[in-house]
Amino acid sequence: MSVWGLAVGPGSGGRWHYRRSLASRVILLTTIAVGLSVALVAFGAYITARVQMQNALDDSLLDRANKAARSNTLLEASSAGIPPWALGAADVRIAFLDFEGTPVILDRGPSIELGGPELRVAQGRADYSLRTLTIAGHRYRVVAVPTQQRGIALIIAQPLEDQDRTLSRLGWVTVAFGIFGVLAAALAGWAVASNGLRPVRRLTDAVEDIARTEDLTPLPVEGGDEVARLATAFNHMLTALDASRTRQRQLVADASHELRTPLTALRTNIDLLTMSARNDPALASLPPEARAELLDDVQAQIEELTTLIGDLTELARDEPMPVQVERVDLAEVVDHAVQRVRRRAPGLTFEVFTRPWWVVGEAVELERAVTNLLDNAAKWSPEGGQVTVRLSDGVLTVDDQGPGIAEAHRARIFDRFWRSPDARTMPGSGLGLAIVRQVAERHSGSVEATDNASGGARLVLRIPGRESAHA
Repeated sequence: MSVWGLAVGPGSGGRWHYRRSLASRVILLTTIAVGLSVALVAFGAYITARVQMQNALDDSLLDRANKAARSNTLLEASSAGIPPWALGAADVRIAFLDFEGTPVILDRGPSIELGGPELRVAQGRADYSLRTLTIAGHRYRVVAVPTQQRGIALIIAQPLEDQDRTLSRLGWVTVAFGIFGVLAAALAGWAVASNGLRPVRRLTDAVEDIARTEDLTPLPVEGGDEVARLATAFNHMLTALDASRTRQRQLVADASHELRTPLTALRTNIDLLTMSARNDPALASLPPEARAELLDDVQAQIEELTTLIGDLTELARDEPMPVQVERVDLAEVVDHAVQRVRRRAPGLTFEVFTRPWWVVGEAVELERAVTNLLDNAAKWSPEGGQVTVRLSDGVLTVDDQGPGIAEAHRARIFDRFWRSPDARTMPGSGLGLAIVRQVAERHSGSVEATDNASGGARLVLRIPGRESAHA
């Protein structure tokens, strides 16, 4: 179920959780970040204003108390029993406290509950005291200073109603600005999500269109930001996918073409043998020698089909070399391959020189590649000829005594199903050297063709490795 961009569903362990869209997460994170910033700034401004107002009030109250305490007429009573200097102090309450703790309040207001801080000032143990008291439900800022008469402290209490009212208004204004800031942050997050994620939405639409139509045309790339890098990486993936699909189509087309000829010949021979087995009058005179020749042809064509299908299966593997590999001595692989080819070409001489060379890879694939190189050399070498095999420092060279490879054909002999004009009359599928190149590339190596000193062909396979298995 989806609600406002929130996908709701069971999570791991059967628990339910919300999966937000990228746009909603951008809006949420922007709102939270800006909201916290506004809240911190507002809180800091409120605390700063409160402290500044409190300090200003304390300084003013303490200054008034000190000036009054130094007055010569401090204890002179007026007609109302209030000193002359206090007649105009209607915004404060005034009291005296002696060293025994007995208060004298000059007005008729509620009693002021004085305590230890004021008593210490009256007794001369403190220079002054300053604190906040609640009197009859109202908050007062109370200051006590010593007077010129020893053992008596002057108490002045100023109500905090005006200051509290101002701070309350400031608090509400701060809250209002905070709420406005959060709303502005949400609006800014929505704008960022709408405009900043527009390239992402375009890229998503393009990818969905590619998945629907299978049109692998590269996407247009604008700028050099992260979205552009993502589009570039996706274009590289499209290019690789298109190349893989092209190779697959080419492989299927080439395979169908190559399979058609041996299958047609095989079907013709089997039809002839079937009609002969049914005592067809037209084939009643088929001699045993011809029958044996047909059977040999059928067997040879079946072997050719088997080899061709195996080569096609090997070439169809486009995946990289498996992770589970082992250390392989390439010299031992070459020796095994030479023994196999010797049995298939008894009329040739193989001169072999190898030095240990350890590589990381698949022994079966490496032996198949080396065997294909040796089979190619044996196919082109004349009867009684010699094939020279040398392995040194990871470079395997295979020389034959055949006619050699024309320079114009050297770049193409490793392509799938490609055969030179001279090779089209000889057995083979045109896949052996393509497999060699594929195996070499899987093992971070290479293969190339050139001429040797005797005029024949030289195929060079390079595989990176080490001279020692423990290096």
